[in-house]
Amino acid sequence: MSTALKPKHQRLVLVILALVVLIGAALLAIWGLRGQASYFYVPSDIASDPPEPGRAVRLGGMVQEGSIQTLADGVTVSFVVGDGEATVPVRYTGITPDLFVEGSGVVADGRLAADGTFVADSLLAKHDENYMPRELEDMSEAQAKAVVAETTAK
Repeated sequence: MSTALKPKHQRLVLVILALVVLIGAALLAIWGLRGQASYFYVPSDIASDPPEPGRAVRLGGMVQEGSIQTLADGVTVSFVVGDGEATVPVRYTGITPDLFVEGSGVVADGRLAADGTFVADSLLAKHDENYMPRELEDMSEAQAKAVVAETTAK
């Protein structure tokens, strides 16, 4: 009697071994990336169910009118982000994006501090569908179209 596995059993063993390896690789990837995930919150989400302090999250909303203040160090900015239902105070140290203005959309990556202030590590400013680059603002519509046509033709 032969002790070698039949081809049918060999394939079954290989399939099971491949599944074990794939599951192991997936678990390693999930474990390695567990601290990198960043959940998206709007101010009303933070007001109703705030994330634990120190957890990396992403906050999105509109910068409230009259809320942008540059602190004494000259590089730290504080402002308020709202979504129509709730507001969250935000503090960011660094150079703000050119499109960052009151009344515009913003997405901030950072963490919620114990005092309820969102401490942002990075800011992304969003613009509306009527965005016009500064270079084209003072031009007439015909001049702007000519410049756009010239730059896209290259």
